[in-house]
Amino acid sequence: MGGAADVKPTRRFIAPVSECEFTLQSVLEEVTLDEEKRERGKRPQRALGAAIGIATGLLAESHASQGGRVLVFTSGPCTMGPGTVVGTDMGENLRSHQDLEKNASKHYKEACKYYNAIGIRLATNSHTLDVFACSLDQVGLAEMKIAVDQTGGVMFLAEQFRAETFRQSLAKLFARDPKNGALEMRFNGTFSVFCTPQVMVCGAIGPISALAVKSQRISENEIGLGQTTSWRMCSFTPSTTIAVYYEVVNQHSNPIPHGQPFFLQFCTRYKLSDGTIRLRVTTIARRWVESSSAPEIVGGFDQEACAVLMARIATFRTENEESFDLLRWLDRTLIRVGSKFGEYQRDAPDSFRMPPTMSIYPQFMFHLRRSQFLQTANNSPDETAFYRIMLTRETVTTSLVMIQPTLLSYSFNGAPQPVLLDVSAITPDTILLLDSYFLIVVHRGSTIAGWHREGYQDQPEHEAFRALLASPVRDAQALAAERCPTPRLVECNQGGSQARFLLAKLNPSATHNTSANGYGAQQGGGEYIFTDDISLSVFLEHLSKLAVSS
Repeated sequence: MGGAADVKPTRRFIAPVSECEFTLQSVLEEVTLDEEKRERGKRPQRALGAAIGIATGLLAESHASQGGRVLVFTSGPCTMGPGTVVGTDMGENLRSHQDLEKNASKHYKEACKYYNAIGIRLATNSHTLDVFACSLDQVGLAEMKIAVDQTGGVMFLAEQFRAETFRQSLAKLFARDPKNGALEMRFNGTFSVFCTPQVMVCGAIGPISALAVKSQRISENEIGLGQTTSWRMCSFTPSTTIAVYYEVVNQHSNPIPHGQPFFLQFCTRYKLSDGTIRLRVTTIARRWVESSSAPEIVGGFDQEACAVLMARIATFRTENEESFDLLRWLDRTLIRVGSKFGEYQRDAPDSFRMPPTMSIYPQFMFHLRRSQFLQTANNSPDETAFYRIMLTRETVTTSLVMIQPTLLSYSFNGAPQPVLLDVSAITPDTILLLDSYFLIVVHRGSTIAGWHREGYQDQPEHEAFRALLASPVRDAQALAAERCPTPRLVECNQGGSQARFLLAKLNPSATHNTSANGYGAQQGGGEYIFTDDISLSVFLEHLSKLAVSS
């Protein structure tokens, strides 16, 4: 040591950028493809869990309780050591949703336990775990999700590291404020809530971990991460959104006067990348109304926010409950809302109407039931983990796009128009732009696709057609540029194999069961969806019958 006894041993591994930038860049430039030869039928030996554990320990020793990130780049699952997801023998398959439901996964519980301990240690020191997984197969995101979630980390999925979406997403993670050049990410944050005596805190859902802060305002009805009024946010961005759930607790013998105000307060303390510490305090004032005063309650109802809050609860509960039970819970809750606030005559389903401020709420619930957050068919556990972790941190507007994607129609008749998320929106002479947040689809109708194959867009006399083709692609690229992680962009034609990405999101108002011949396209070049799922109209009919039933 030569007398430098005060220098931490971890400085051998972690140094300021100013001291190691050239060396690090040289090492990265010299990295080559691993040509390790392995036995046939064997997976590579990959001690990913141990590597994450070592990085966590180094960061904890060198920068305890300071902002820091552990970035993991992996192209395969951990096959040895702690955090093992699957063995090296190819005869052992990676776990599926069916395996998890039947507790038939050999390594899943032990790996989750390990990564939970990693997450706790990271969160205790205000450090973050980010995982960039680029592989055609699963890598173990389902097991690592708990560590990423409680530290506010980023999770990214792609097929290969050469993908442009990977490069763009990594660059966006380190985006800087154009005004001062500082990183937009925030570090070492705490989020605390305060409320009036008649309101109790049930919990919160988001990229947070609970702090052991006791208060008289804690409800016994726990939702999300409860039993506290303060949570740690190891890392977050300006768009990070936390859902807080409350319960009104007031004795009937001591009624609250109508119109009396009450207050909710949110205190967010965090550190900027330049070391500046900030405290942001937000106070909200609302007023009490009688529980029997339905018009006033309905007038203040935010159906978009409510849909996202319900989606977060359902997604959080999928960790310990079956999807079927959660679907029944969503249905029962929706029926109670319709029965209490709807306008109808008893036992007359045709008379049922939801108030204007609640009119779209049943539609949100319909699409939530069909979404990848609650339906695991055709998705791997890693994909499901990625979808769910994103829903619990994004804004209301963005989350609604995840639940109920937006659909725009482009044609020669004028500017792009929003259309219903329904199979009837598919016509031969239009181009559809579907934005589901994770995937952006540009779908060409059969006539448009035929003209495109014939190369009409390359002919000078068809300038309008070239402009029509370019418009949705340009808009799709603009949407993708705003997102982190960057979504995948798919261009497809009506009847093509990749058109399935669009059809999976559309309301099946026309199916093979409703067609005259049971097969083929509709008259006029429309589409049928081959599914046994119920349509939105059928869903609303059942809601009407159950809500008005005596």
